[in-house]
Amino acid sequence: MNTAAINHRPDSEFAYLYQKDLMHIRLKTAKNDVKKVELLHGDTYTLEAEKWYQKPLVMEKYLTTELHDYWVVATSEPYKRMAYGFKVVGLDDSEIFYGDHGCFPAEKEYLKMPNNYFRMPYFHEVDRFKAPAWVKNTVWYQIFPERFANGDKSNDPKGTLPWGSKDPDRQDFFGGDLQGVLDHLDHFTELGINGLYFCPIFKAHSNHKYDTIDYFEIDPDFGDKKLFKKLVAECHKRGIKIMLDAVFNHMGDTSPQWQDVLQNGAASKYADWFHINEFPASYKEGKDFEDAYDITYDVFAFTPHMPKLNTANPEVKKYLLEIAAYWIKEFDIDAWRLDVANEVDHTFWREFRQVCDAAKDDFYILGEIWHSSQSWLNGDEFTAVMNYAYTDAISGAFVKKDITLEKMVSEINRQLMLYRQQTNQVQFNVLDSHDTPRILTEAKNDKDLMKQVEAFTYLQPGVPCIYYGDEFAMTGEMDPDCRKCMVWQEEDQDLDMFAFFKKLVKFRRDFAKILSEGQMIWENVDLAKQQIVLQRKLADKKIIGYFNLGENANSLTIKGEIILANGFTADLKLAPKGFVITKED
Repeated sequence: MNTAAINHRPDSEFAYLYQKDLMHIRLKTAKNDVKKVELLHGDTYTLEAEKWYQKPLVMEKYLTTELHDYWVVATSEPYKRMAYGFKVVGLDDSEIFYGDHGCFPAEKEYLKMPNNYFRMPYFHEVDRFKAPAWVKNTVWYQIFPERFANGDKSNDPKGTLPWGSKDPDRQDFFGGDLQGVLDHLDHFTELGINGLYFCPIFKAHSNHKYDTIDYFEIDPDFGDKKLFKKLVAECHKRGIKIMLDAVFNHMGDTSPQWQDVLQNGAASKYADWFHINEFPASYKEGKDFEDAYDITYDVFAFTPHMPKLNTANPEVKKYLLEIAAYWIKEFDIDAWRLDVANEVDHTFWREFRQVCDAAKDDFYILGEIWHSSQSWLNGDEFTAVMNYAYTDAISGAFVKKDITLEKMVSEINRQLMLYRQQTNQVQFNVLDSHDTPRILTEAKNDKDLMKQVEAFTYLQPGVPCIYYGDEFAMTGEMDPDCRKCMVWQEEDQDLDMFAFFKKLVKFRRDFAKILSEGQMIWENVDLAKQQIVLQRKLADKKIIGYFNLGENANSLTIKGEIILANGFTADLKLAPKGFVITKED
């Protein structure tokens, strides 16, 4: 047995309260190395009296990666405290006890030693990671406000171009605004989505508004507070939640605070609001507007127009936390999406979470993090992150073909084991966004392939998000091309794709409980046929998805009632790039 591969960490994603008084316990072992794991657990103070190490609880071998197997079990304790360890039996029939001090022979003299056990000293409900229940039932829709719809030409900025007259350059304006969103609420209702995620709407210099000037004001190009309040109210009437985008990592260089720094240098009262390494604050222009070198202050990436905020400064912290509460209390928003969240200190985010929770119950906090995010997802900072790492694996196998099916399954399973189950249920799953090429472009305009990868993504834990225009099969390369004007002329819309998305959204919402809470069961991954069968199971209910990633049609025997399909023929063959999803009670 490879004992060096055995791993567990108490009070983490390996051991956590899932529901009130219900613990989830996980153990990681080397792949195909262990045939049985038993949890030895009981009350911290009754080991000697009850000898509970003689009453093992068998763990389930659940998900597997290319390197590891994960074993899981759910259990509880009457006095809300637990001591526990693991009896591990290898394929070679060797047996060990694994506990807080590592591996020992699975013999009584070691099993009866209290200090050899891991501890969950007390099940504190206040510390349990609680995800808002409404999020699990949500299908989001992302809006880039400047490119969604121009509903009020009177607020168009100078130089506004005719709608959709060209592919966008970085500094183009087309006049999109909040009135345009309000004018198209029926579109969201018809599509079936119930969450709107807005890229920044606060006063800023650029078209993307990630260079904030004033966090307390709506950008006049988009409208005003009265209009936004009306928009939120109308969305809420339709059961649609609202998520705003906040940029607390950096500020725009046309903000009054930064302008004061440029004018007064080290004597500015805002000098410590930023990370300035040398005065005067300066830079040399790079290859384009968003690039520079020899920058004497810290910025986002190498963009000189986005000086980084010092969130450890008490005045900065107070200012930003007031903003966090203001838009919740005054406008009743339901969620914050936090830009460049991984580059802001954890201390700030913990206070941010407390402010949001105090302002509104069941508030959703989404961090923009593209990599492993355990540090932010322990329950005291974010609810979820933009799950790029998860969906990159899906896109890599289905669309880009740069990883194998085997690698995709391994990576999906690894990602799921990085976080608590309640976290996975509300992770934000995106196949494209304002920061990536559009999924249809990645799929080389193959609409069947786009439908297949969307269906597979909607089958996953976490909540899906539609990037505006995907429902009409819009295309776009990397930013700024992915930020084209929304297609509103019906003759230019792909109505077949729109009909598909309506079915997809309905599927997700109809079966939200199974798809968010159900087990992941890889029923079949056929590398020869390039075919996947994935089952999502909750109690006696099952959703089963069949996907053909190969070049040949495959004969298929399906189980249950068909609820969504594309490329599944009457003679029970699944075409290349085809899928079929069934339900079984």
